[in-house]
Amino acid sequence: MADHADPASSAIVVEDLHVRRVGIPVLHGLSLAVPRGRIVGLLGPSGSGKTTLMRSIVGVQVVDSGSIRVLGRPAGSRELRRRVAYVTQQASVYDDLTVRQNLAYFARILGAAPSDVDRAIERTELGPHERRLAGSLSGGQRSRVSLAAALLGEPEVLVLDEPTVGLDPVLRVQLWTLFHELAAAGATLLVSSHVMDEARRCDRLLLMRDGELLADDTVEGVLAFTGTADVEAAFLELIARGEPDLQPHGRHLRHESGTEASG
Repeated sequence: MADHADPASSAIVVEDLHVRRVGIPVLHGLSLAVPRGRIVGLLGPSGSGKTTLMRSIVGVQVVDSGSIRVLGRPAGSRELRRRVAYVTQQASVYDDLTVRQNLAYFARILGAAPSDVDRAIERTELGPHERRLAGSLSGGQRSRVSLAAALLGEPEVLVLDEPTVGLDPVLRVQLWTLFHELAAAGATLLVSSHVMDEARRCDRLLLMRDGELLADDTVEGVLAFTGTADVEAAFLELIARGEPDLQPHGRHLRHESGTEASG
């Protein structure tokens, strides 16, 4: 495994992960690592296995085989419950409570300080809506409430499944600024998206298709290897080449036969 997969420098380490859902193979021997204090983008089209991987990392997905360690502990361990936050694609809020009431409730469950509610509302720009019932909010606003709940208690790892879907461009920029602030403060973020232009906002990329990794590298590394100008073009080029794995820190692809070709 590459150096960046060393548990001492990685917040998440996945090794040879196989997962089936409804009897259908979804992840096919996935191995990867997410370095601490970085924003790692998990990109790929719908159905590529991004959500299944995230569910496995937070310990809510039954896996067939393989191992996942988060902050040095097995995924889903009790000790991780207050150290790892997960934001699902569907907003996890109570419609009959206001934004503030939702966050106050989650803060009590987590044992977070009451002041965390104010901080989370400020960080997610929810101040104008804090007295509104969650059920009256737009889809994007409800997603922001879920994100605000995830920020309670200063989690060390945030697993965010398409957190910017349905948001206007201005708010998307604001949230990515927040993500970078969190990473600068030491948090690790795994952020999924099917919007390729969000890749440039990430420190590192995991490109997925059909339950396998096409690439695990920096944006610059992916573009340099493929000779393309943007990540969407790089993604299409990797598919066209039929190569399964751009290796971390190297500029080469591993062929399925086990031989390697220089890039």
